[in-house]
This record gives sequence, structure tokens and C-alpha cells, in this order.
Amino acid sequence: MSHSYHHFVDEFVRTLDQARELPLGDLPPAPAPRVHDNAPRVLILAPHPDDESITGGLALRLRRELSFRVSAVAVTQGSRVDRRGARFEEMRGACHFLGFEVIATRTNGLGGLAEISLRTRERNPGAWAEATAALAQIIDYHRPAVLVMPHDQDFHSTHLGVHRLAADALGTLGPGFRCKVVETEYWRAMANPNLMIESSPADVADLVAAVSFHRGEVARNPHHLLLPAWMADNVRRGSELVGGQGASAAGGHFATLYRLREWASGGFAPCLDAPRLMAADADLGVLFS
Repeated sequence: MSHSYHHFVDEFVRTLDQARELPLGDLPPAPAPRVHDNAPRVLILAPHPDDESITGGLALRLRRELSFRVSAVAVTQGSRVDRRGARFEEMRGACHFLGFEVIATRTNGLGGLAEISLRTRERNPGAWAEATAALAQIIDYHRPAVLVMPHDQDFHSTHLGVHRLAADALGTLGPGFRCKVVETEYWRAMANPNLMIESSPADVADLVAAVSFHRGEVARNPHHLLLPAWMADNVRRGSELVGGQGASAAGGHFATLYRLREWASGGFAPCLDAPRLMAADADLGVLFS
């Protein structure tokens, strides 16, 4: 028996199938306001090339709406040695499209940091100390107003490692260093996000396009095409996780969930008096002035 929801799902499948034929990358940069050298900086700590685009809804809005200077740090360039150079170049293309800058963790731009995991922290303290110093130097040099990194339960070993590495690096900068810290989720949802950032359809289209620059990854798993579905489900989750149990659904179609805190006096500290749902037309300056 056919009914209207068969048509709804069939059209969804048809759209996904058609999207598989779309070209990957090779798009001119999206329009963006000019960024001044002294603009506040967002520093994204990307566990792998493509994470900067997948979880980049907030960073993209800060870039476009508040003219923040956004830089993505290629903390690692993946586990496959033969793909690391290509992945870094793919990241450069994606970031150029979004109006982001790219920062390498090694001076020659190749390789990135290796074996960034809690296992390395426990079993190879010398290598971990070197990686901590390298990341601390980047953070200290760029002095971000906003630091973006995975949350501490984000399942993937490298995501967990980058969270811990970032916290260790921040801890070496002394009690006077402070910045906003935005934690992201992808592989495992946060139990307690406190910020839902809605993205416009135009921004989502640009994020999907940016992920498509990571050709090697989406060729084996076209996860760029599922990004809108993930961001749509975030609206469902965020309406209650951030808005409160039993709250009415948020009005937008796409969103990303985050946890916003502050690094101050050598540790994490709360900086929101209540969880916030920020619509696509909301002024982000009230949180990131």
C-alpha cells in the first residue's frame, strides 16, 4: 500500500542518489567580508582534515557575520602515511573555499602530529610532551578569542587525543591565558551541550561543498551528502537537550550542537548562565563580542 510518506522517502533517496554525481571540490571561494589582521581569531583544532568543515557551522557564521579571522589547525593529517600530503592539500582547498586559513603543526606543512591518542599520552610521555609543546606554541602565537576542539567523549581515539592534547597545551600557557572554548561532537553526541547554532540552508550548502573538497575521504564514504541530515537531526536533539525537555522544536532546519566554556585561571570554567539556542538570524555578538 502506497501513501504520501513513501513519496517523501523516495524523493529523499532520489536526491541523495543524484547528489552522488555532483563534482567534488573545485569551486571558487564563497563570498565573505574582508578580515582585518587584528580581528578576533577563531582557532579550530581539527583532529583530521575534514573535521574543520563538518563541525564548522559556528566558525563559518563568526567569519561571515562578525568578520572573525578563522584558522584551522591540521593537528594530524590522518593515519595513512601515503595520504597525508593529499589530505593537507584537500584541507587547504576546503578552507580556502570557506574563507578560513590553514595552519600546519609542522614547519614543512607535511605529516602533522602522529599518534595523538590517550594511549600515546600514557605510554609515550616524551612524544606527548613534544606534541603538547608544538600545539601550545601555535595557540600562544595566535592568541585565539575562540578555540574549537572535540569534546572529551567523542569516541574516535584521535578526537579524544586532540581534546586531551589541547587541554594539556592550554595548561602550559599559565594562569593569565584565557579564551572561549567551543567543544564539538561528531562521532559521539555530547550528553550536555549548552549551545545550539542554527545554520541557514546557504551555509549548509557551503559546508557540504567544503567537505566535498576532501575527495579521498568522500570517495570511499560520501559523508558530505549526509551532513544536512545530521544537522537536521541536531535540531531534533538540540531542541530538548539545549532547549529543555518537553520544549517545542526549534524553528530552523539545520543546526550544530556545541559546549561553550571558557579557559581561565588554568582550567575550564562556565561562561553561560543558561543554555542557548541561536537562530540563523540571531546576533552571535552577544556570546562572542
